[in-house]
Amino acid sequence: MSEVLLTDGAMVTVRQLTAADHDQVVALHKAMPDEDRYLRFFSMSVPPIDIFVTKVLDENAGVGAFDGHVLLGMAAYVVIQGSAPVTADVALVVAHQVQHHGIGTLLLEHLGSLARSHGVQRFTADVLPGNWRMLRVFSDMGLAVSTRPNFDVIKVDIDLVPGEGYLDAVAVRERVAATASLQPLFCPDSVTVIGAGRKPESIGHAVLSNILAGGFTGTVTAVNPHAHELLGVPCYPSVSAIPNAPELAVICVPARSVADVAAECGQEGVKALLVISSGLSTDPEQARRLLETVRHYGMRMVGPNCLGVVNSEVQLDASFAAGGLTVGDIGVVTQSGGIAIAVLEQLRRLDLGVSTLVSTGDKYDVSGNDLLHWWESDTRTKMAVLYMESFGNPRKFSRLARHLARSKPVLAIRAGSTEAGQRAAASHTAATATPTVLREALFRQAGVLAVDHLSELTGTIAVLSRQPLPKGNRVAVISNAGGAGVLAADACAQNGLEVAALSERTQRELKSVLPGLASVHNPVDTTAVVADEVFNQALRIMLADEKVDAMIAIAAPTALGDPAGAIAAETNKPLIAVRLDQGNAVDWLNGLPCFADPGAAAIAVGLAAERAAWLSRPAGHTPDLPAIDANLARQVIRDRLAADANGGWLEPEEVVTLLRAFGLPVLGEVFAPDVETALAAQSQFDAPVAMKAVAAGLLHKSRGGGVRLGLAGAADVRAAFEEFADRFGTALHGVVVQLMVPPGRELLIGVTSDPTFGPLVVFGLGGVDTDMLNDRTARLVPVTDVDADEMLRSIRSAPALFTSDVDKEMVRDVLLRVARLAELLPEVAELDINPLVVGRDGGIVVDARVRVEPVPYVDPYLRRLR
Repeated sequence: MSEVLLTDGAMVTVRQLTAADHDQVVALHKAMPDEDRYLRFFSMSVPPIDIFVTKVLDENAGVGAFDGHVLLGMAAYVVIQGSAPVTADVALVVAHQVQHHGIGTLLLEHLGSLARSHGVQRFTADVLPGNWRMLRVFSDMGLAVSTRPNFDVIKVDIDLVPGEGYLDAVAVRERVAATASLQPLFCPDSVTVIGAGRKPESIGHAVLSNILAGGFTGTVTAVNPHAHELLGVPCYPSVSAIPNAPELAVICVPARSVADVAAECGQEGVKALLVISSGLSTDPEQARRLLETVRHYGMRMVGPNCLGVVNSEVQLDASFAAGGLTVGDIGVVTQSGGIAIAVLEQLRRLDLGVSTLVSTGDKYDVSGNDLLHWWESDTRTKMAVLYMESFGNPRKFSRLARHLARSKPVLAIRAGSTEAGQRAAASHTAATATPTVLREALFRQAGVLAVDHLSELTGTIAVLSRQPLPKGNRVAVISNAGGAGVLAADACAQNGLEVAALSERTQRELKSVLPGLASVHNPVDTTAVVADEVFNQALRIMLADEKVDAMIAIAAPTALGDPAGAIAAETNKPLIAVRLDQGNAVDWLNGLPCFADPGAAAIAVGLAAERAAWLSRPAGHTPDLPAIDANLARQVIRDRLAADANGGWLEPEEVVTLLRAFGLPVLGEVFAPDVETALAAQSQFDAPVAMKAVAAGLLHKSRGGGVRLGLAGAADVRAAFEEFADRFGTALHGVVVQLMVPPGRELLIGVTSDPTFGPLVVFGLGGVDTDMLNDRTARLVPVTDVDADEMLRSIRSAPALFTSDVDKEMVRDVLLRVARLAELLPEVAELDINPLVVGRDGGIVVDARVRVEPVPYVDPYLRRLR
């Protein structure tokens, strides 16, 4: 069961239909007006539908949209027996009085998700030519739809594979609905504060005071049974006593009373709640009642346990933060009230402000994803700032953030970056998948700029607000203090920037204006005795260099002068100032962002360059890969889970079948349970072989002493087998015998699946280099062709790795195939290809392990509230 928003922001419940809904389904069909009945049944009469309804309900193949207990519409499918691909007839009925609210499209989205979970691959329907509304519903879904005339009807076929077009269409529909539902919360025309006390130190009093001081454009009331007026605002004993129900209620009462107050608000027609009160998370019953009440009455809610909401469009400061309303164009969402206060203070110090600030607190309802929807539609918001301690739906967040970041910078403060919570892992790939690695992959692919400290956030905001993006990552540094320039150059190199090599012309011009002792190589040291006008002239010379994309100018005051005032220029390149005697970490100097620390300046410039590079990056696509038999791979997994419901590590022959089904070049092998079988296998290969122990608990064969190479005859094979038997005892199940492969570079490609983030694909050096060098990179699925190319470039050893002796295209192909495997087979919990041995003309998977486990079907993009 899911609560879902319609296009006008109203809330309905969508759930699977059961036998208990039979009478309502039949009544829905019988209540259809004549025109709807004709378009649905091609006749004015109602055919016997009991058989159809019973079949749908018995097969759990229908979903309904409900307003309370009233059925508004239903969608259902019936599988066509023997169809390949698996196809089902689809039917849709929406009550006439609620049509044109998006219910039909919503039902088809949920029905399609249900059908995919049952293995249905395609819907089909017969539609009358005059039923243009139904044809439009099908076409607007975003799925691949084909139509063709079939006698007096139009045959419609719908491919249920959710491609990019479908996911984009769902996101647009969700954004329209979310924005409409959030309007009473962020832009209400009336607000009441429930629990506003007389004492200035009470939270309710502080919130009311802020609303009034901010100049809220709407009507303000308060609820306090012991007062008739407070701060010049009329008070009422209860919400029900207010003459006109407010759109937004701010609740500041003790936790034990919140659910009851929320229920009264819902009964009186309040549309949104802001719950400042804390303590509900320690009282599960009250928390449950609050969320059920919010859903029952179709209200949106921020909180509980939050600082509040600020929206400068209507001059609403419904928070207990100090300092007053700061109007600006920066959107902020944070789970922490303390972080929200700190961000507001930092922005205020820079004369910057917020368009919207939301402290989500325990986020029972409104979350960061809702704010991404809001800011996408809000033309006043030019930049988004996020502080999120957890992700409710990171895969949806990734799509939303990636779309928003194309038009507005999205910044995130990293939270929980330590590995204290990292789970112990037994395989190389799983050990890579720490929470930090998952989050960094998410941010990188979505174009989110991540910072570790509030000062870094403020500095980056300052640079992005007042400076153009650099066209590249080449930075020039000028200073009147050589040491500071060196620090800046080091910081640039540490933050993905290149210290630009100045052209010979630039160096000549610098020599002509600077003192003889000055250094004209980047970083340029003008010496401490240079005059202001000379410093500025040198700065302009460097900015004119075509090899320079951005500029950092550093001023250190001395008894001989201070060139800070000379740091100014009209340029289309970012120019960042550093003033070493500056009190604030970030400030303004001649309208330029000015830092107290050259390292902080380099961090901000590095993030600006990262954004510019991400914006210029092609969107990429998941390429069509030939020779993939996903059905064979799924059968391997089904067979294993049938044998063991908990899953586990696949047997070697199962691994080979699974990987070969995805077109991966796997080295042939023979499993030998005893020495005689091993001898026969070596004899059959008639060449030197490798022999690897298969033993309980032996995950890393080489490290555990379970690998012997270059066994050229029977004596070698027998000796190796006996050695394994002595080493592993009764844990030894047998050995795997493989041909020796030609030498090449050993690489690792793996997968680990996180229940929240989904599958993560890891690439890096393999073999003995895996742990020693820890040179890896990772991306979340789906992995596009552009992602794959970035992965190949981004490991530290890439320049030395991909020479003429390593087939880069082959590695890329394997990487994309493994990513597709992870995307299509969610039951694969871990996969390690280590090593993938690659030479000049191809490569081979020498060793691989796969662990599977049962997973429930999850559709992360399905429209539904938390």
